[in-house]
Amino acid sequence: MQNIAFIFPGQGSQKVLMGKDFYDNFLISKKIFDKADSLLNYKLSDIMFFGPKEKLDLTQNAQLALFVNSIAILKAIEEKYSIKPKICAGLSLGEYSALHATKKLSFDELIFLIQKRSLFMDEACNLNPGAMAAIINLNIDVIKEVIKNFEDVWIANINTQNQIVISGKKESIEKAIISLKEKGAKRALLLDVQGAFHTPYMKRAEDNLKNEILQANFLDTSIDIVMNVTAKIPKDTSNLKTNLIKQISSTIKWAESIKEMDEKIDLFIEIGSKALTNMNRKIGIKAKTIAIEKITDLKELDDAFEK
Repeated sequence: MQNIAFIFPGQGSQKVLMGKDFYDNFLISKKIFDKADSLLNYKLSDIMFFGPKEKLDLTQNAQLALFVNSIAILKAIEEKYSIKPKICAGLSLGEYSALHATKKLSFDELIFLIQKRSLFMDEACNLNPGAMAAIINLNIDVIKEVIKNFEDVWIANINTQNQIVISGKKESIEKAIISLKEKGAKRALLLDVQGAFHTPYMKRAEDNLKNEILQANFLDTSIDIVMNVTAKIPKDTSNLKTNLIKQISSTIKWAESIKEMDEKIDLFIEIGSKALTNMNRKIGIKAKTIAIEKITDLKELDDAFEK
């Protein structure tokens, strides 16, 4: 059996109808959706399957939807192929899906932790309205030099060498976009999020979430997780909690995380979208990547595991 990594997408990759075909075709997936609806005491699955998109895109729905969708697909994959990952990671919110895939925290605890995370982030967004933008094909050093002129703009995500996300005050982000295009950015796109994630604007959310994370019942398991804040495997559970707390207001080192994993595995399986698979191509990793977003995507896993 090859060494496998599971990777999970973050906020922004949600879509109406997400997970519906898994709900309809895998009982184990249906149970995850039904359990989430029961725990949350409202029909999150209806918002995921039928929208409207504006409602699904709200932070408090999008984060839960992405987690539930990822775990529903994960369970179907685990049941159908009997595969176990060597290592996992998730982009921003996806890190919470990775924590469940590594068996470090239960579904029930994670769903309530994410519910609180999204609520705290929403409150922080209302307190400090902000925006995020993806800067395409511009050297990170040039980006750092440009945003020095803005005291309220930061680098939020280093997704690939050529895709850097900036985050901060909306007016400043809009001005920074103009400057970055003048410096040669191929594109600079505002992202469909409600605030300035992964910046000091989220410090209040981080402080509110801290006790929730510290009290959670994390387990020490044999499956590793590479964490967003350090792009490393945490030394122990205490270190894991510290990194998870910091994640909400810190830069996400995704490209570095993927390179760290690429040294250890033969196959990446992206669960829940295709966004990270596209990033993997741009990062230039050695290992193959298969993205599972719909049931039809399972054919690639059939070819990989059922020969």
